[in-house]
Amino acid sequence: MPKNTDFRRLSRSLNRHHKIAIAGVATLGAAAIAFSAVPSNAETTTNEATVSTAKVVYGSGQVKDVKASVTDQLAGASLKAQAIEAKAAAKKKAAAEAAAKKKAAAKKAAAKRKAAAAHRAKEAASRSAKRAALKKAPRYYANNLDGWIKHSLDIMKSKGIPGSYNGLYRNIMRESSGNPKAINDWDINAINGIPSKGLLQVIPPTFNAYHVAGTSWNIYDPVANITAAANYAADKYGSMDNVNSAY
Repeated sequence: MPKNTDFRRLSRSLNRHHKIAIAGVATLGAAAIAFSAVPSNAETTTNEATVSTAKVVYGSGQVKDVKASVTDQLAGASLKAQAIEAKAAAKKKAAAEAAAKKKAAAKKAAAKRKAAAAHRAKEAASRSAKRAALKKAPRYYANNLDGWIKHSLDIMKSKGIPGSYNGLYRNIMRESSGNPKAINDWDINAINGIPSKGLLQVIPPTFNAYHVAGTSWNIYDPVANITAAANYAADKYGSMDNVNSAY
């Protein structure tokens, strides 16, 4: 191929017929392109002004279909609303039933607690009545040295007089060997006309001064003699437990 081709000179060399031919080819190409862009079922027109402006008319079948679709949608929405309401009503009913059950259980528990409290109160009253009956019932004491000492100790306890079984027993055995009718007719008290008498050898003036209310005024009465002597020993020595010889 020649390097220096003169295109301008070649253009000038094209005559009028050549130019017309080229223009025709170009026109035919454009028309082909335009025709290929139009759909196969479309009708071609040469005048844009002739395009129809008539309104689109829908058939009765199409209207029925639209109405049926809207009706179905409304029915579906109504069913959905009914389902929601039914669910809410069921939930409310379940909550009410649960609350009723809870209230019934609380009422039952309260009744049970009340019954239990009443039962405990009844038992407590019964125990109190039994204790009261036991307190009222007189205690039995044997009519011997053991019974006399125990009886005297109960009286001493009620009066706040100190002393123990052992302290009383020990001094009784030393003073009278357990004989409630014992009397000393040889010591200074006997010489002075006021001999010591009873289990704990108490002289009459001391017995009278330290006599304990509720006991006999008979100086030979075992319980009265022990209690008066214990009362005297508590005043002079702190307790009969502290006495180990003549007092």
